[in-house]
Amino acid sequence: MTETNAEGRDRLSRWRLLLGGHEADGVRTADGQSVVLSAEDHLRDKALEDLYGAAGKGAGGLGASSPRVARWLGDIRSYFPSSVVQVMQADAMDRLGLRQLLLEPEMLRTVQPDIGLVSTLVGLGRVIPEHSRETARAVVRQVTDQLEDRLRAKTVQAVSGALNRAARTRRPRHQDIDWNRTIAANLKHYQPEYRTIVPERLVGYARRSTQVQREIILCIDQSGSMAESVVYSSVFGAVLSSLRSVRTRLVVFDTEVVDLSDELEDPVDVLFGVQLGGGTDINRALAYCQDQITQPTETILVLISDLYEGGIAEEMLRRAASIVGAGATMIALLALSDSGHPTFDANHAAALAGIGVPAFACTPDLFPELMAAAIERRDVGEWAASRDFVTTHET
Repeated sequence: MTETNAEGRDRLSRWRLLLGGHEADGVRTADGQSVVLSAEDHLRDKALEDLYGAAGKGAGGLGASSPRVARWLGDIRSYFPSSVVQVMQADAMDRLGLRQLLLEPEMLRTVQPDIGLVSTLVGLGRVIPEHSRETARAVVRQVTDQLEDRLRAKTVQAVSGALNRAARTRRPRHQDIDWNRTIAANLKHYQPEYRTIVPERLVGYARRSTQVQREIILCIDQSGSMAESVVYSSVFGAVLSSLRSVRTRLVVFDTEVVDLSDELEDPVDVLFGVQLGGGTDINRALAYCQDQITQPTETILVLISDLYEGGIAEEMLRRAASIVGAGATMIALLALSDSGHPTFDANHAAALAGIGVPAFACTPDLFPELMAAAIERRDVGEWAASRDFVTTHET
């Protein structure tokens, strides 16, 4: 591989950092000389070699030295952009033994908080020692606050707007008439001779009510593969619980079921009440959620799971059919995350779709739209297809 100009030399430097410093890399200038790195690139190269070099395989080039790993974490934050730091931190979990070192508060203060780190801390859960717990909570809070800032306004606007539209009435009081929609609905009754419209049908909104208009149940699989979905669900649960017109419950499960609805105001409390891993009994979780439903036609049950059922699959499907048959809206989210295509049980997803429970993965930025569609009782499967989500209706 050769280059002949200054831009090419910079490109070769990046290749040199990517491939490492061994002769087999074959990175050469036009005259056949090895690429000479700048002083700053040498520091980047050392950080990459510690993680990915020959010595970095397995136990890691920094061994189990907590001070050296802490310095390395500080170095990568100085030499690389945030997106690269997040990838390197994730790779360091196994290669450098970072997962165990995160149990120390000194180490937690050196990492860059991101959703991957929060997922790791949630996975470590109850093994985090008491002297590290407050630092871990501070790291998690930093990320959940950022996510809430990103998602709150969009969620409140979408859900509140959907509730108002759903409450529209054709017999509004005068002060509640939506004149724009009334005019649009009665254009066919325009009287040219009078240059006016006869409003045969009035369109308006019902008076705003402080009463609960919808009940939302987030039922979340705690298996290890669902970690990112659990983080986002805790944030959405906190936002939804702040709306007076919605009653929100948050239920997590493995082979046991835990109702964390009383912790919803603080997503950090929710996340530290979760215990990732273990088995999966979706049927048992649905049985609990079904018992919480008091007004089926006003209830939206969102099951967030990869659908790998460890319990009785046939009974799970029968229970889901019963929930839908009673009038509730039920949705199966295979993932609630920014990650790629999730791994899930395709047979169970297709079976749920067949009984009226659409199953698909959803990104956090589109979750507010999803909730709005469900509140307005639109066809959620059609909504997902219109957003190019792959639904089980298509397979």
